[in-house]
Amino acid sequence: MAKIYLVPTPIGNLGDITLRALEVLKNVDVVAAEDTRQSLKLLNHFDIKKPLISYHQHNEQGKSEDIIKRVKNGESIAIVTDAGTPGISDPGSVVVQKCIEENIDFEVLPGATAFTTALIYSGLDTSNFLFKGFFPRENKERKEFIKDLKDRCETIIMYESPYRILDCLTFLKENLGNRNIAACRELTKLHEEIFRGSIDDGINFFQNKQPKGEFVLVLSGKTKEELHNERISKWLNISIEEHLNLLISEGINKKDAIKQVAKERGLAKSEVYKYSIDL
Repeated sequence: MAKIYLVPTPIGNLGDITLRALEVLKNVDVVAAEDTRQSLKLLNHFDIKKPLISYHQHNEQGKSEDIIKRVKNGESIAIVTDAGTPGISDPGSVVVQKCIEENIDFEVLPGATAFTTALIYSGLDTSNFLFKGFFPRENKERKEFIKDLKDRCETIIMYESPYRILDCLTFLKENLGNRNIAACRELTKLHEEIFRGSIDDGINFFQNKQPKGEFVLVLSGKTKEELHNERISKWLNISIEEHLNLLISEGINKKDAIKQVAKERGLAKSEVYKYSIDL
């Protein structure tokens, strides 16, 4: 039966490919690859001979249409990226959307993903985490990126190039403070390296060397205690009326603002209500 398969490939160590992935690659008609040269090395290593077509971020829209047509004509196609799972910060999500829209059968195989490996290596909280993909290059995009992360309690995961790692760490320190971080590079490869410490420690560690290999950065979120103390600091030296105005200016309706001020200040709601009459 014609079908599309999204097939994870090793992020470094070729021994991490699954038996199921090899079976699919051997049995499909075509392999759609992010970089055909890179994927040819993988296929040759496992003695798999299949036609390769290009499928990457710059041709994903058009090629997805072509892949759908080929499946409708009876071909089975495996989609692979250079390393890791298609659709996770790599091409793959567009063809999945088109398959759903057109009721085309597709299958997602489990396998290697760099960010989950790094998360476990980090030793940071794994119960709640936020994967953000690649750290932005442009300053405007970085500011929006940081704005979204500043008050998050989840562990934060992102990708970064070895050529921008110091710039990235410096920006994170200036905007998020000196949090705990794990910087993981060359995962599963011969020269795998896991750095754990504060962001300051990371800057000192990498500033005298030019590391190789893509990084996965795992950053601790803000603690509930920090968030609580920051909330208190906002109203500690202002009046009840100013406190209400502050919350209302943040988009909270008056009724909920009265409840929150009463709770934070340890007052009765009726006491706070008196200061809200003229607001």
